[in-house]
Amino acid sequence: MAVPARARRTARRSRRFELRATALYFALLAVIIALVGAAARTTAAAAAHRPAWALALALVCVGAVMAGCRGKRRISAAAIARRAAAALDEATQTAVEALDAASPAPAVALVPAGAGACGGRLGADPTVVLPERVPESAPEAPADTVEIAHEDLDPDEFEQAVAELCRRDGCLDVDVVGGAGDLGADVVARTPDGRTVVIQCKRYCDGNRVGSQDLQRFGGTCFTVHGADVAAVVTTSDFTAPALEYAEQCGIVCVDGQQLRHWHEGTGPRPWEAQPSAG
Repeated sequence: MAVPARARRTARRSRRFELRATALYFALLAVIIALVGAAARTTAAAAAHRPAWALALALVCVGAVMAGCRGKRRISAAAIARRAAAALDEATQTAVEALDAASPAPAVALVPAGAGACGGRLGADPTVVLPERVPESAPEAPADTVEIAHEDLDPDEFEQAVAELCRRDGCLDVDVVGGAGDLGADVVARTPDGRTVVIQCKRYCDGNRVGSQDLQRFGGTCFTVHGADVAAVVTTSDFTAPALEYAEQCGIVCVDGQQLRHWHEGTGPRPWEAQPSAG
């Protein structure tokens, strides 16, 4: 009578043990299948854009499988969690290293300040060395004009050169009107402040100075005919004393060769800024 009773108790213990093991097995199997499915979907989605992240996810899956299948002995839930965390930590470190190796060096990078700046326990903190900043050279000032030997130009080219200086310095409606019947006006323009400037151009050699007769002919038409607010005579040479005296009386600005070079170089006043008869 006692022997069958012991046999029944042993059978019941065996069934309880097998049921518990079977439940644990299927639970772990469900977790592993869920992880594998999630990893597969994430890997398929990220593989086209981030191969390094796909590699990291693959390492996570391999680590989870190895942690779940290592040995045939029963593993507690705490041990599985610790091993999974260690595998995740290692996979994260590998992914960070792979990204640093695959990605080009950024122009401006931030250096983590603390141990936990990148999240997780990654061992040594990654440090990104900033590229050495090369001081930018000051931009060169654009050349407004080209070096010109005005005395080497013919009369028509000299008029065009003077007109170009007026345009460079902000004059509007610049027009070259020199020629037959010009009545002394070679260049007519409107200054930036709205005044009408009339210029007569005299391309003379150094030994041939502008005389008072030239100034008298120009003075008779520049104001009355051309309606000048500023009248100027620009020459590559110089002016005689009577010419300067007449210009002072009439309010005509005289620009000699040296003053023309200063105007051209931007170091001297423009004709509409100079005082009449300045020589």
